Amino acid sequence: MVQLTLPRGSEVKAGKRYKAEKGAKNVRTFKVYRYDPEAGENPRWDIYELDLSTCGPMVLDAIIAIKNSIDSTLAFRRSCREGVCGSCAMNISGRNTLACTKGIDELPAGTITIAPLPSQPVVKDLVPDLTNFYAQYASIKPFLQAETPDPTKERLQSPEERAKIDGLYECILCACCSTSCPSYWWNPDRFLGPAALLQAHRWISDSRDEHTGERLDDLEDPFKLYRCHTIMNCAQVCPKGLNPSKAIAEIKKDLVERQV
Repeated sequence: MVQLTLPRGSEVKAGKRYKAEKGAKNVRTFKVYRYDPEAGENPRWDIYELDLSTCGPMVLDAIIAIKNSIDSTLAFRRSCREGVCGSCAMNISGRNTLACTKGIDELPAGTITIAPLPSQPVVKDLVPDLTNFYAQYASIKPFLQAETPDPTKERLQSPEERAKIDGLYECILCACCSTSCPSYWWNPDRFLGPAALLQAHRWISDSRDEHTGERLDDLEDPFKLYRCHTIMNCAQVCPKGLNPSKAIAEIKKDLVERQV
């Protein structure tokens, strides 16, 4: 078999174990990725035994309880706690999702593994560096572009025109889809990824936008768009139930149709 050698410092070591207090009855074990670049040490897996009677029903509730009552050094992002902001996106038991909307009882019995979103540099613990992700989002110019003078009230759309952006505008930019995509893992510097391309299709489909041609020109690139191989991981993990793969296919279709 092929022998792969990990770069120095990348191997994840065994870490500390924090046992539940005596008498705790409803205990669940959490295996959490820990990494502090300032410490100059390898990443590690810390094990926390948590009494679920001391926290709420969601994975984020458990993480907050761990930080508040067991280990205050644990770093993670969270904000709305309602599945709206996307801040608490992470890999939970092998699947990218939002910690605030993932119920503990939804996960298989046994240890729950929590890690940062894959393929991204780690700032600390469960906090990924999404600088490249947001730069790619900015590159598709995610705002209305129109040459006609601004109307006195609003730019009107028919119900049919408005319906074309359903399933697109709901994206919360949590990065679950892009960081689950093997094509994005292999080409993060050139492939825009599912999230940015879904957002690009949102503006291409908007009847009020007058720069459709320029948007399509910018995406007609062997790497920006065509590195998508329809693996469909993006659609499987989207916490909002969106389908970035379908949006990417629609962009490819638009590019073909304008050449006919």
